[in-house]
Amino acid sequence: MAKEPVRVLVTGAAGQIGYALVPMIARGVMLGPNQPVILHMLDIPPAAEALNGVKMELVDAAFPLLKGVVATTDVVEACTGVNIAIMVGGFPRKEGMERKDVMSKNVSIYKSQASALEKHAAANCKVLVVANPANTNALILKEFAPSIPEKNITCLTRLDHNRALGQISERLNVQVSDVKNVIIWGNHSSTQYPDVSHATVKTHSGEKPVPELVADDAWLKGEFITIVQQRGAAIIKARKLSSALSAASSACDHIRDWVLGTPEGTWVSMGVYSDGSYNVPAGLIYSFPVTCRHGEWTIVQGLSIDEYSRKKLDLTAEELTEEKALAYSCLS
Repeated sequence: MAKEPVRVLVTGAAGQIGYALVPMIARGVMLGPNQPVILHMLDIPPAAEALNGVKMELVDAAFPLLKGVVATTDVVEACTGVNIAIMVGGFPRKEGMERKDVMSKNVSIYKSQASALEKHAAANCKVLVVANPANTNALILKEFAPSIPEKNITCLTRLDHNRALGQISERLNVQVSDVKNVIIWGNHSSTQYPDVSHATVKTHSGEKPVPELVADDAWLKGEFITIVQQRGAAIIKARKLSSALSAASSACDHIRDWVLGTPEGTWVSMGVYSDGSYNVPAGLIYSFPVTCRHGEWTIVQGLSIDEYSRKKLDLTAEELTEEKALAYSCLS
């Protein structure tokens, strides 16, 4: 029997990431080759014409899995009946702007979109926030969509996770698919902690720990971390535009693993609502290693955290606590 289409919302759909993301969803990259989808695309009124152009291209691409397209500037129409919401739209930080200014713009955007999802999305809608500051935008969304379960509101740190996999694969000259279980802890910002202390590589003689194979502690604790933390800025410098293709691809990875499950013995990084695991303050959206089964994520427990890692986990938690306070001050 034919599957019912899943309704997927992409906000900011006429932008760079949205333009890279919607064909991936329509082709089945996100939900699998047998899952029909109806795309809901939302953008702001000045982008209405560009959004219509994206809709025209989706029609022209004749994707067999695409069963309908809603392209709109109306937030209620965009959110009605959606099963998955990918929040790409946000207010970017511009030169000379203070963090508080950006935060206050995003608070108002996420407040209105959260209210529309709260009232009009399908029950058990899964939400992924991509727009920066992603962790705190997700927290605001959670605040104004109280009926969406907290476990259904996540933010994207899979891009950082994939960047870390890519760096290790290049350094060791191995296939990226043979590297697994890196971790991104904390904020999707320059305080995030890319951690390879539990990561492994598949070799001819079985799985080997990444630190043992790299055999260069100074690189792992120095340049490797900096490259992953600063990769977005490096791409902007090279492309004169922010990373869109890799962000769209990792958003697909995030949702695919969440919905369809992670491979046995493998974890991925997701920004999720902290329950106090690893002594991270509860009530933050924080990136943890997670496994997924039956559409639910679970934080991987019992990993050893050395003193070096502990400091890194605490530092990024402090930044998130400050961001949360800043965001809440914009609400008053």
